[in-house]
Amino acid sequence: MSEPTAYELYRSGIDLLERHDHHAAALPLRRARDLEPTTGMVREALGRALFGAQRYREAAEEFGVLVELEPVNHYAQFCLGRALQLQGRHAEARPPLTMAALLQPQRADYAVYRDRTLAALAGDAPAPEDRPAPAVDPGADEPPPGSRRSGAGPWGAPATEAGGGATDAGSGSGGSDATGDDVDPERADGPPEDLGGPPPRA
Repeated sequence: MSEPTAYELYRSGIDLLERHDHHAAALPLRRARDLEPTTGMVREALGRALFGAQRYREAAEEFGVLVELEPVNHYAQFCLGRALQLQGRHAEARPPLTMAALLQPQRADYAVYRDRTLAALAGDAPAPEDRPAPAVDPGADEPPPGSRRSGAGPWGAPATEAGGGATDAGSGSGGSDATGDDVDPERADGPPEDLGGPPPRA
């Protein structure tokens, strides 16, 4: 029996993400990443799974690589910043959160999380995540508009799916629950009260 392809592993991981099974999703997505280490959509999906599983250090590593691959991807910048922020690494979180807000100035959630880190660095921040704020949720299961959750262009997916996989570097974002603890890249365009979780993209 042949080994599953990177695309098959990716789709398996996405299916698990859509069922909110972040821990399980990380397994096939890691294998897909090992087969396609420079494919941004795989790195993004794995980062979302790790973020949703509250494995923020590992999520930051994946989003960090994605930022290197796609420097002007605002979604990747935001998710990297959030993963670092949730570890209390505010000095490291400031550059990507600032970049995300610069790339998408209309995104109130990006500005809110950037300002939280700036306040933490200034020593006058409120208790971590103690107030609702607009957010992107990297671990959300309903990807925002423009997300590449369904695409797989690099692996020759059907035309109906391939479009999602070839997202340009400037796309991406997310949304989340009302606690502000997580970021969901897939619900980035939700209303201000839609916060939390790991980031999906928009």
